[in-house]
Amino acid sequence: MSLLSIKHLSVFFNNNKNSLPFQAVKDVNLSLETGEILGVVGETGSGKSVTALSILGLLPYPKAYHDEKSSIIFENQELIGLDDKTFRKIRGNKIAFIFQEPMSSLNPLHKIGKQIAESISIHQHINGEELKKKTIELLKTVKIPNPEQKINAYPFELSGGQRQRVMIAMAIANNPRILIADEPTTALDVTIQEQIIDLLLELKQKINMSIIFISHNLRLVRKIADNIAVMHSGKLVEYGLAKQVFEQPQNSYTKKLVSSNLLLNSNDKLKNKIIFKAKNIQVTYPLQKNLWGRVIKQLNAVDYVSFNLHEGETLGIVGESGSGKTTLALAAINLIKHQGDLYIEKDNILQKHDKFSKEVQIVFQDPYNSLNPRMNIREIIGEGLNIYQKHLTFEEKEQEIEQILCEVELQPEILEKYPHEFSGGQRQRIALARALILRPRIILLDEPTSALDVTVQAQIIELLKKLQKKYKLSYIFISHDMYAVRAISHRVMVMQNGKVVETGTAEQIFNSPQQQYTKQLIKASII
Repeated sequence: MSLLSIKHLSVFFNNNKNSLPFQAVKDVNLSLETGEILGVVGETGSGKSVTALSILGLLPYPKAYHDEKSSIIFENQELIGLDDKTFRKIRGNKIAFIFQEPMSSLNPLHKIGKQIAESISIHQHINGEELKKKTIELLKTVKIPNPEQKINAYPFELSGGQRQRVMIAMAIANNPRILIADEPTTALDVTIQEQIIDLLLELKQKINMSIIFISHNLRLVRKIADNIAVMHSGKLVEYGLAKQVFEQPQNSYTKKLVSSNLLLNSNDKLKNKIIFKAKNIQVTYPLQKNLWGRVIKQLNAVDYVSFNLHEGETLGIVGESGSGKTTLALAAINLIKHQGDLYIEKDNILQKHDKFSKEVQIVFQDPYNSLNPRMNIREIIGEGLNIYQKHLTFEEKEQEIEQILCEVELQPEILEKYPHEFSGGQRQRIALARALILRPRIILLDEPTSALDVTVQAQIIELLKKLQKKYKLSYIFISHDMYAVRAISHRVMVMQNGKVVETGTAEQIFNSPQQQYTKQLIKASII
């Protein structure tokens, strides 16, 4: 008998008294064997996370509910309808859950040692020195350096990869039979993603643990999963061995997912004029000051970096977290304090700041956080016009807003809606429209696709290329997703520890990298 058996699972949500229930999951059948890794993939809204949350009874009941045919059996016990007291003995003990964003899941007010110890003491009757010893051992297991010191660290004092390792330590504290990992690598660099995957595989062997791995990153799913379940619009559309699903997909949606994951660069080589120059950019942060407030130790986040940007060109900037890529980009558009010179053509931006602000715009990684939730779409997109185009009449502004919406392939009917009413891909199109409304020459794209599903990533990249060709836009494209960088970039700049270690055309960097660090980044991103 299977360790976990999901039969005819349906999940409904009651929205309000006047509307019909929304069915998020529709008659899903899955099973999980001991020691198996099941990969679950699909777009946002496909039902993959709702299915996983159903296993541990973590949905917002009674607003959420199942029909009478739904069944989830774990170790011969029915989980649907299980009382809270019995469920508490299973959650975090026999079945553990790793959430997508560790910074949101960890308590910022408590040291990580205390948080790990709590997850142990709930299910195991140990305390004092024995509990501390067990906590340190768990940190060693997940390969956190200096665990004796790190137990006294707060979450904000750790890197993204280390925080995710802490979440894994908490999840495996009681040697669970099943670990559910919901998008555990989304916000991490490719090399850190690789380390987390290797760690999960190692832990699976060590404690004979089964894993349900939920992700939109098909490269990682292919590496880790034995079997793959593909979900779309709440339904299970394909289910089988990982090799078979990737190499011989049967369902049209699966074929679309796989092809979206294999984007290739089709950009032409450019010989256009240089429109932007950054010379000897340096950004430093004080680490230590003496009694008189003088800086005696500092971090060189960006260390005398120079680069050019051509008209209609995309410059991809890659590197691990802490490499300085985002800091460099923010300095290049004059958003943070820096040393060095910046020019648009022959104009030094320090002397013509207002012009620069209009000609250079930015699109952030997470459109949900970068769009004001209290403003409707008309207000969000039109805000720039109110600042830089005050002479326009209301009718002229409306025409500009509607035209730019069409450019990003959205309909004017959405103007009265608010950001929370849209999917991630739609919100990113809105963020792009907000940047485009002022007709800039340069757009900084800071991880614009990392929070999106693979098919939506492909759509956004194709849209960016279409707009670039139409308006001769220049992009500075920052990402840890090497597939996205390769798909859109003409040239690529590789950064490490605040310095540029390699630069060249996308073809040169990906096909013939010269530096060992570049080779490691590319190797980590290969399927």
